[in-house]
Amino acid sequence: MGLMSSILGDRNSRSAEDYVELNLDEFESAASDAAMQVHIAEIGGQKDVIDIKDAVYDGDLVIADITRLRTQDSTVEHVVDELRQVAEEVDGDIVQKGDDQLIVTPTGIKISRTKLGDGA
Repeated sequence: MGLMSSILGDRNSRSAEDYVELNLDEFESAASDAAMQVHIAEIGGQKDVIDIKDAVYDGDLVIADITRLRTQDSTVEHVVDELRQVAEEVDGDIVQKGDDQLIVTPTGIKISRTKLGDGA
């Protein structure tokens, strides 16, 4: 199982036991000086897009779960179009991973369309 599969893998196969609580005091505070953060979001409707747009405009990367939108095709299309415009405005990137996730990047970050380990 690869790193991305561990992070973004099958939602139905996860349980509370799959996660480990980390004590942040054990880590250096250098992370607060980071130039970019990675945010995890869930999009249940149009109103959830506002926080994602703000994060991308602030220079952060967002991984958004769109599972709750599957039954509402027009909403999914509208959300994806709106986030695509944001990515274009900031010269970032956007990609949909399967039917359930969007990854939106800020300025200067591009997403490879080639999987690692595919011999490319």
